[in-house]
Amino acid sequence: MNLDLAKPDPLPSYIYVLSDFLRGQQLFSHLFSSRVSALSFRSTPLRFYLFLVKAELIGWQHIDFGFEWRCTSISHFGMAIERILKDDASEEKGERARMASFVGAMAIADLVKTTLGPKGMDKILQSTGRGQTVTVTNDGATILKSLHIDNPAAKVLVDISKVQDDEVGDGTTSVVVLAGELLREAEKLVASKIHPMTIIAGFRMAAECAREALLKKVVDNKANEEKFKTDLMKIAKTTLSSKILSQDKEHFAKLAVDAVLRLKGSTNLESIQIIKKPGGSLKDSFLDEGFILDKKIGIGQPKRIENANILVANTAMDTDKVKIYGARVRVDSMAKVADIEAAEKQKMREKVDKILAHGINCFVNRQLIYNFPEELFANAGVLAIEHADFDGIERLALVTGGEIASTFDNPESVKLGHCKLIEEIMIGEDKLIKFSGVEMGQACTVVLRGARALVAIPTTIADNAGLDSAELVARLRAEHNKEDSNAGIDVISGSVGDMSELGISEAFKVKQAVLLSATEAAEMILRVDEIITCAPRRREDRM
Repeated sequence: MNLDLAKPDPLPSYIYVLSDFLRGQQLFSHLFSSRVSALSFRSTPLRFYLFLVKAELIGWQHIDFGFEWRCTSISHFGMAIERILKDDASEEKGERARMASFVGAMAIADLVKTTLGPKGMDKILQSTGRGQTVTVTNDGATILKSLHIDNPAAKVLVDISKVQDDEVGDGTTSVVVLAGELLREAEKLVASKIHPMTIIAGFRMAAECAREALLKKVVDNKANEEKFKTDLMKIAKTTLSSKILSQDKEHFAKLAVDAVLRLKGSTNLESIQIIKKPGGSLKDSFLDEGFILDKKIGIGQPKRIENANILVANTAMDTDKVKIYGARVRVDSMAKVADIEAAEKQKMREKVDKILAHGINCFVNRQLIYNFPEELFANAGVLAIEHADFDGIERLALVTGGEIASTFDNPESVKLGHCKLIEEIMIGEDKLIKFSGVEMGQACTVVLRGARALVAIPTTIADNAGLDSAELVARLRAEHNKEDSNAGIDVISGSVGDMSELGISEAFKVKQAVLLSATEAAEMILRVDEIITCAPRRREDRM
C-alpha cells in the first residue's frame, strides 16, 4: 500500500501515537527529538497523527511502509481522541514520572532518618487544628501519619510504615529508611540505562539472600521458659532504647514481657488494658493481674462484690418516654402531668425488672444511667456502672466471657460475664473499678504514670550518635565477612561490639517484615512510568 505523506496541517498541542506503527526501539528513542508530521490515508477520511523520526531527512514523497495487509483493519485503530482526562487533571509519564516518584520517596526517608537508633533525634509535631496540640516523638509511624503528603510514591512509604506498625509494632522507621536507600541505588542504575524490571529481579534475589541470612541467625528458646523470658526482655529493651522512655527501659520491658507472657501463647492483645494516669513518675507504672475500668462506683452502690455475675449492655437508661412521632399531650391539671411521669417511671421499672431477671449483681452500661434506675439497682443490691467507654465494655465483655446485650426479654439468650471479685481501688487521687479473677485468666492491665542499601541502617545509627560512620561501617563489614558474626554498632562505647554479649536482640518477624516490606515498596515505586493526578470533584450547583 503506497501512502502519500502530505504536508501537515496545523497540529493540536496533543499528539496521539499509533503504537502499531511504532514498533522499533530506535524510533522510540528519538520521539522527542523528531519533527512531527501528519500522515493521511487517501483511501479513508480518517486522519491519524504519527511521530516520524527525522522527517526532514525522508522528504515529502510516496513511501511504501510494507504493511499493506493493515489497510483492512485500519478501523481498529479508532479516531484520534482529543483528550481523555479532565481539564484539571495532570499527567506525568516516563522518566519524569519515575524521577518524581524517586524524589518523593527519598524525601520521606530523609525526613525520618535522623530519628533512627538509640541516639536518634526527636521531632516536634504541631497540629494546625483547634488547640494546635504539640507532640514530641521519634516514632516513625507517629511522624508519618501526621503528615499531609501529595506525592503518590511518598504515600506508598507512609502506608508501608503503617502496615509495619500494625503487623509487628516496631521497625516503622527502619522500613522507610531501607526502602528509600533501595530507591536511591535504583536511581543510579536507571541512569546507567538498566531496565527497571532487571533491577526489580535483582532486588528480589537480594531480599531472598538477606532473608536466608536472617534465618541462620534465629534463636528459639521457647522450650526453656527462663531463657525464653530472657530473650523477650532483650527484645523489649532493644525496642525501648530508641523511645522517649529509654531511661526506664528496664522497668517498662519487664511490664511488657510479664503482660505478654500472661497471654500464654495467644496473640490477642485485646486482653491487655492500658490506662494512663497523670501524676507520679514513670517508674510508678505497674502491671495489675485483672481488668481495671476507669470509672467510679456511684453513691449508694455496693463497693465490693464477690463471685460477680456481670451483664454488659448498651441500652438507654434515662427516662423511658413514650416515643410517638409528632404526638402532643395536652393536660389541664398537674395531676395529669404526674400521671404521665408515673407511667414513664413504671415503664423504666419494668425494664429494670427484666434486667434483674438475669440473676446479676453487676450491671455495666455503655450509656448513662439516670437517678431513678440507679436507685432501683441499688435497692436490689446490684452494682450499676454507667457511661463506660465502648472500648472498655468490649474488652470487659471479652475478658469476663460475656457479651454486650441491648434487649432483655429473653434472659436465656444473653451471655453473662463472671469474675471472682469487683472492688473500688485508688491510683493516685483517682478511683477506679477492678475486676479480679476474670474468666480469661490471662487478662491484665498496665497502668502508666507519667546490600549498600542495608548499610544505611548502621550508617544512620552511627551518624545519629555522632560517631564516625565510615570507619565503623568498614570495621563492621570486616567482622561480618567472618563466619557466625554477631557484630553491630555499640553506640555507648562508640565501637563495633558483639550484640549477643551486649544483650541486644530483635524479633525475627520485625526484621523480616522490614526487609520484605521495604523491598516490595521499592519494587512498587520502581515500576511506575506514569502518574495521573485526578481532577478534584466539583460540587454541582443545587437548584
